[in-house]
Amino acid sequence: MSTSTAPTTPRTATGRLGTVAVVAHRRKTLGGGLDELRATLAGAGVDDLLWYEVPKSRKAPKKVRKAVQKGAELVFVWGGDGMVQRCADTLAGSGTPMAILPAGTANLFAANLGIPEDLAEAVRIGLHGRRRRLDLGRLNGEHFAVMAGAGFDGDLIREADRDLKGRFGRLAYAWTGLRHVRGELVATRIRVDGSTWFEGEASCVLFGNVGTITGGIPAFDDARPDDGCLEVGVSTANGAIDWARTLSRMAAGRSEESPFVRITRGRKVTVRFAAPRTYELDGGARGAVRKLKVRSVPGALTVCCPEPTG
Repeated sequence: MSTSTAPTTPRTATGRLGTVAVVAHRRKTLGGGLDELRATLAGAGVDDLLWYEVPKSRKAPKKVRKAVQKGAELVFVWGGDGMVQRCADTLAGSGTPMAILPAGTANLFAANLGIPEDLAEAVRIGLHGRRRRLDLGRLNGEHFAVMAGAGFDGDLIREADRDLKGRFGRLAYAWTGLRHVRGELVATRIRVDGSTWFEGEASCVLFGNVGTITGGIPAFDDARPDDGCLEVGVSTANGAIDWARTLSRMAAGRSEESPFVRITRGRKVTVRFAAPRTYELDGGARGAVRKLKVRSVPGALTVCCPEPTG
């Protein structure tokens, strides 16, 4: 199990804040925007600031690597889950803390950690919050922070039109979901920690690092990002009626009660499909594959989080 550390701030021996980097998706918005962010950091005493803006999340890793090479002791990530995933994948294992500024359409990782969509508070948490070492998942060589999936979930993400998503936000997922509720069943074999756990026809396979996933659905009731494990779910739902029953129980936090869902937990998972299936990581569609190799990476990422309450 990974551990949490005491609150720290990137300060030099003289007490001044050390080098802080911002890697921002310039098309995302939060509060008063990037101008307010720059002013807030200056007001907080950040003098040594590295500033990078990217037009797309896939451009972010190069900037993150550059920031770390230049000595960044803290990296603020401005964007949604796709941006966070790209940056987390790059920072994994580096020890450099990441602070999340939830400026995206969906900010599931931030929400699961209690980081609010409030610019001033998110900056405060980044500079003065506790540093937690959290787990990541790793699928086919790439890290994810929230979840990954294939089948119905991967098709849904792939088909979510970017313009529609930009205009209607999470409603885009519902729209595309309606177009894919008849996602086909495919012969699937899932091995968890070396043993066959599922073998049969499935429409969706999910891996969760946290409890609440795409669309704000509480899919994995007991998931924690610091227990060294991943939640594994498989659905055999087929057609609109099956999916309506499945999603309604997931939304009510009773995933395990669905007759079309099985859930377990493990550290290493291998999935084989009889036909290629599109997969996704943290809301970002990838390619179609016949095999998924997934594992938990305990304590892979240091994240700035709020202090626990109560």
